[in-house]
Amino acid sequence: MKTLIVEDSSTLCAIYQAYLDGTGLDVYTVESYNEALDALDSLKPELVLLDIELPDGNGLDLLAETAMMDPPPAVVVMTGHGVEYAEQAIERGADDFLGKPFDASRLRVTLTNAAKKLQLAQQLREISKERQGLRGLVGASPVMQAVYKSIDSLATTRATAFIMGESGTGKELVARAIHDMSARAPREFVTLNCSAMPADRLESELFGLANGDRGTQQSQAGLLSQANHGTLFLDEVCDMSYELQSALLRFIQEGTFKPVGGDGEITVDVRIIASTNRDPLFEMREGRLREDLFYRLHVVPLRIPPLRERHDDIMQLADHFLAVYSETEGRSGVSFSQDCRRELSRYPWPGNVRQLENIAYRVVLMAQGQQVELTDLKQFISDSDRGDGSGVVAGKSDRAIEIFQSNSGASIEPLWMTERRAIQQAIDACGGNINKAAGQLEVAPSTIYRKIQSWKVNGED
Repeated sequence: MKTLIVEDSSTLCAIYQAYLDGTGLDVYTVESYNEALDALDSLKPELVLLDIELPDGNGLDLLAETAMMDPPPAVVVMTGHGVEYAEQAIERGADDFLGKPFDASRLRVTLTNAAKKLQLAQQLREISKERQGLRGLVGASPVMQAVYKSIDSLATTRATAFIMGESGTGKELVARAIHDMSARAPREFVTLNCSAMPADRLESELFGLANGDRGTQQSQAGLLSQANHGTLFLDEVCDMSYELQSALLRFIQEGTFKPVGGDGEITVDVRIIASTNRDPLFEMREGRLREDLFYRLHVVPLRIPPLRERHDDIMQLADHFLAVYSETEGRSGVSFSQDCRRELSRYPWPGNVRQLENIAYRVVLMAQGQQVELTDLKQFISDSDRGDGSGVVAGKSDRAIEIFQSNSGASIEPLWMTERRAIQQAIDACGGNINKAAGQLEVAPSTIYRKIQSWKVNGED
């Protein structure tokens, strides 16, 4: 495993190199920030032992460079300045740290552990690639591994599944993956977007027409009949009318339904997978989702994380979409510059994976050269700050809040304050254990570390 030591003291470089004799690591050393930049590009190390204090730069800034590599190396930082720098390093993506001075045994154990962690991450990426070939899902982050595990479990059952996630996270892809891995794969996977159709037409679309529409005698098969022995995916099921929810519940319970305008019962074998971009528990409490249907659908819930919780997947997704659309448009070999990669990794992606895919397609169409530069990307990033276009029109959000406050007397706090309070409550409830708090909040621990760091940087602590 190629290992790069970045240390400004040639004496310490030699000592650390000697410490690592016999470990099987292929060790290289550099003594400055600029030399380290060149080595990252030419050597492409898999392990990096990084000193923070360098004569021509700060080692913490190199962490951003390592994060842009594909695949990124495991990084262990060294510092003689206490835990403050170490905490910053971990928050910026370092895998571990060593406080100077340290002995040979400590160095060997720390780097060996980092190497094992890196090998595990590589194995997960390989598993992810195999999954992509089956389902089109991209990503090897821990939160996506949890999604894959849920897909594997659901695929072997007949249970109704309920997929929750923000718009653009890929809920239909996950539903299709469950179908494709199940015994129903040879039969139809049928989709119905409940938010894109008037309520009166939605019923006939789902159950079919017994006597045709507007007095005609021609019958029409519904989607339930089309999906017989297969899967029906009901996207945005919370937009279904209360009456239609009752008919859907009856079908889930009994496996039979009546076409619109008909009296005879039709029996089909259909697995229902539903989705929503809302909080279904809130929708139930507000009376928009039937309580009995909620519990029927919520037997096996599956949450799809937003892209901001999948930071490790952003560049993998970006490169994937760029390659796909480059080939589609006959422009193979198009790649992102390093500046683009930094910007893509920093951007919050309010429109999630759908927004990232859209931008990748647009830069393929509009970029001038084989390399997408930051100027090519910036015009699309700035144009899409509202994600999928469903946000408040620019310049009107403040006025909207003023009107709400004046009409209701309610006070609205910034979203970051609500988020910070929820995170702090979770940390307190878990006795200060951030990893445990992250599990309770269903986010990656790195997400919490980044949030805490951003509050400190912005003076919101």
